[in-house]
Amino acid sequence: MGNYIIVTTLCDKEKIKDKIVDTLLQKRLVAGAQVSKVYSKYIWNNKLEECEEYKIEFRTKENLFEKIEKTIKQIHDYEVCEISYRKIDGGSNEILNWIDENTKSN
Repeated sequence: MGNYIIVTTLCDKEKIKDKIVDTLLQKRLVAGAQVSKVYSKYIWNNKLEECEEYKIEFRTKENLFEKIEKTIKQIHDYEVCEISYRKIDGGSNEILNWIDENTKSN
């Protein structure tokens, strides 16, 4: 068992979203992904921007974050993409075991 995290990224193209999710799952860097559509507003190049995006959350282990970040950056088409994580401070043994069983050990 290790330290568990939820990694978050966003993208605005379905093709990119699918490639990120599928690649991370196939490489066993994440155990699962949840995708939802969100409406985003932000400042970019000193202008107010807005768009619909896909918010992707992954269940994984903290020691895999560097590989996850590198993989997402290789696929992503944003100049600056959000790749962040938050720790899972608690969880059922079953879900934590599921993460362990479905991700690489390092």
